[in-house]
Amino acid sequence: MTSLLPVERLYVLSLGSQQANRHVHWHLAPLPPGVPYEDQQIAVFAASRGVLDLPDDEVADLARRLGERMSG
Repeated sequence: MTSLLPVERLYVLSLGSQQANRHVHWHLAPLPPGVPYEDQQIAVFAASRGVLDLPDDEVADLARRLGERMSG
């Protein structure tokens, strides 16, 4: 993955609830390079930090390239 998307670290999360729609799926959350250590770990997920807003075409292109890499 790092050849397609450089990362400082990759968080792998399983988010869900036993009280709702029980199922398993994984979220991969790449942390961009250069994020100071004190802003990593749980701090990176703080709502006050905002979100990374990528254009839809960039997200679609990355998803396509990741899919190709996984199936190839």
